[in-house]
Amino acid sequence: MTDKKQIKTALISVFHKDGLDELLKKLNEEGVKFLSTGGTQKFIESLGYECQTVESVTTYPSILGGRVKTLHPKVFGGILGRRDLESDREQMAQYEIPEIDLVIVDLYPFEDTVASGASEADIIEKIDIGGISLIRAGAKNFNDVVIVPSKAEYCVLLDILKEKGAYTNLADRRMFATRAFGVSSHYDTAIHGYFAGL
Repeated sequence: MTDKKQIKTALISVFHKDGLDELLKKLNEEGVKFLSTGGTQKFIESLGYECQTVESVTTYPSILGGRVKTLHPKVFGGILGRRDLESDREQMAQYEIPEIDLVIVDLYPFEDTVASGASEADIIEKIDIGGISLIRAGAKNFNDVVIVPSKAEYCVLLDILKEKGAYTNLADRRMFATRAFGVSSHYDTAIHGYFAGL
C-alpha cells in the first residue's frame, strides 16, 4: 500500500499572515478546500478564495472572547481520525466529521509579548490553546495529516507542492511532525520559563 496521501482539505489558523498568500495560491491551484476562523478566514477570502468557516462545521460560534474557536470534536476528529481504521471511518461518517488533511498554524506570539513588557493579563491571553492543540493533533496523526506548525515551514510545504502537487509521502509528513513537536516543546518551555520567573 502506498504511503502517498492527497491534501484535499486544509484547516488554517494563523496569527501572522505574512508569507501565507503564496502558499494559499498554490494550494488553491491544486484544488485544496480551505477551512478557517476569524481573521484568517477574512484574509483568505480577501485574496479571492472560498473558505468554509469552522463554525459551519461545528455549529458553534467563536466564544469566550475568541478563547474557544477550534476546540471541538468535529475539528479534532477530522485531524485525529485514522483513515485506515474502519471503526474511525465509521464514526467520522456517523458524526459527520470531515477529513482534514493539512493543518497550518502560526501560534500567538507569547515570547514577543513577554519581551514587549506587556501586562500579565495581556501575556496570559497570548498563551495559545487551540493552536498548540491543533499542532499536537496533526503531528500525532502524521500518518494521514500534514502539520505546518509555524510560518517558518510555509516555504517547506510550498516546495513540496511545487514538486509533487497536493501529495505528500510518509517521510514528508513525519518531517513536519518532528518540526511540530519542536515548536510545541519550545513554546511550552517559554511559557514555563515565564511562570517560573526564569
